[in-house]
Amino acid sequence: MLAARDPFAGCEQRIERRPRKLPALAIVGASYTAGVGPDNPALSWAADLVRHLRWDAVIYGVPGAGYVRTGTDRLGPMARMLDLERLPGLAPSLVIVQAGHDDSGVPVRVERRQVTATIDLIRAKTPDAQIALLTVFASPNVKVPAALWRTDHAIVAAALDADPRAIIMDPLTGHWKFQHAHDRLHPTAAGDRWIARKVASILDDNGIDPVPSSVTTAAVICDLGVQAGGGGDA
Repeated sequence: MLAARDPFAGCEQRIERRPRKLPALAIVGASYTAGVGPDNPALSWAADLVRHLRWDAVIYGVPGAGYVRTGTDRLGPMARMLDLERLPGLAPSLVIVQAGHDDSGVPVRVERRQVTATIDLIRAKTPDAQIALLTVFASPNVKVPAALWRTDHAIVAAALDADPRAIIMDPLTGHWKFQHAHDRLHPTAAGDRWIARKVASILDDNGIDPVPSSVTTAAVICDLGVQAGGGGDA
């Protein structure tokens, strides 16, 4: 794990300074991205995905963070986390934002405004990047609260208004089913692997492919998953 005070400076400079032979990926997200469930950032869906793609990557997960909510130690929201990932220097081909559950109950107009602002920030800092949003997760086998549906719909609508090319990955409306940990919200390590495969499949459908195994350049992965005091939200 990297030091939270200056979380990516040293690691990300390794990506920025070497000849660019691999595409780069930036991921920010909430507790799923931080590795809550298996309680290990290296076992998160994001880390699994990056290993599959074999891309250079910067991953930052903060439990409880959303487009509005600041989460653990007030390290969020997503726009602030993206700022720490130094997007102009990284020049990612793809930016993935995983957030939504923790914004449940936020007024729709506020949620939409913050989603739009987050996408505008990505566009300003790295205009050529493809943007993908991984939206709301919910506990299995329970009725999804209306507030969570409203948040999900607000994120999707605002994202597509701001960027019609955005890739939307929506676990809530897609009824994603994977193995959950004992808290019945977060995934197990096996659940994270399932999510990573699902995300990889959607990305593949949109023309985003792994680096061929014949390429021998080793990827640099900068992965910071902040630990939540009480297990965190999604």
